[in-house]
Amino acid sequence: MNQSAFAVSQFRNRNGITSWRVDGRINGVRIRKNFKTREEAAAEKATLELKALQATASNLRSIATTLTEDQAREAEAVFLRLADKPRALSFYVDFALANYKEPESQKSLADAITDYIASKRHECEQRHICRAQLKRIEWDLERFSKHFPKLTVAELTLASVVGFLEIGRPSMKTHNNRRGVLSTFFKFAFHRGWVTENLILKVPHYRIRRRGGSAVTFTVAQARTLMEHFEEFEGGRWVPYFALCLFAGIRPGVPDGEITKIKPEDVNLETGIIAISADASKVREPRRVTIQPNLAAWLRAYPLEKFPIIVGNFKRRREKFRDQFHLTHDVLRHTFISMFVAKFRSIGEAAIQAGNSEAIIRKHYLDLKSPAEAEEFFGIMPKKSAGEEESKVLPAAA
Repeated sequence: MNQSAFAVSQFRNRNGITSWRVDGRINGVRIRKNFKTREEAAAEKATLELKALQATASNLRSIATTLTEDQAREAEAVFLRLADKPRALSFYVDFALANYKEPESQKSLADAITDYIASKRHECEQRHICRAQLKRIEWDLERFSKHFPKLTVAELTLASVVGFLEIGRPSMKTHNNRRGVLSTFFKFAFHRGWVTENLILKVPHYRIRRRGGSAVTFTVAQARTLMEHFEEFEGGRWVPYFALCLFAGIRPGVPDGEITKIKPEDVNLETGIIAISADASKVREPRRVTIQPNLAAWLRAYPLEKFPIIVGNFKRRREKFRDQFHLTHDVLRHTFISMFVAKFRSIGEAAIQAGNSEAIIRKHYLDLKSPAEAEEFFGIMPKKSAGEEESKVLPAAA
């Protein structure tokens, strides 16, 4: 077996001077050299060991360099990574130096998200965003944090963020929603010096083409069946909620929708107006909704002073009949807007009444219903007349 290991040893010459000897073999040939200092001997030992390796591996070279051993190894690793690349190492180094900026401070992703959510909770307390929006932000960013548990914000790359957004092959709308949450988060991080750019600006936003008149609505028959059922159900205690959402287009979400913030004094049957304040409105703009004659009849038959708008334990109890009446999100409101447009043929007035833009009204509600359907819809009246004594005892509130 060929010996290629070298040793450095100290010995005393005949003249009494101490020397350092390098002794070893390369492919069986003995090499022995003497040096005045140990440092010189160590340097020669390293050179001879490299020559020994070169003898067995033709791709190794012995060169003089100012690099440390660790730096030389890193340089070799980088050249190996660039083996199939079209440009020299210096090109990529120049590009990095010109384009990469070190963030002002390193912040773990988990801590950054904690700070961001705290700011959003403050916005929610100030009523700049609703609780439903806050919950959505918290849910999306919790998933984001769990997906990158050990990274700082600055270590995230465009490829890793795009990969996260594509998990589960989401619909284009879901992709856009997730992208929006991350965009505001990265903007927050950028302003605090945790990243040098908002990566999401490089992520495409899908343009979704929707057909005109795409809102899900009730037919007149479905609307009538719904109101007839709840006039008989539990003594009519659900009537004010469904009447206001169906015949006035109040946003129906509980516990965060407009309907939960409407007070009896906001509904004035004498003036025929429902006053929705900026605090109650989803878009933070006040509006006044005209009470249609059939809605006035429902509210006189089931006055808000006696029949609260929101029934106790609302969500759990609503689940029992949600599927029976196909109570999808905002179907009551969608029905009102489409019927209003069909009856009055005014996109502008419908936008004012519903608290939407004219573009949204035109895109989703125009020509969904006919004038005849609208007349029939706004003619749905209660069986019970105003002032009629309630024949059933209302069950105790849950």
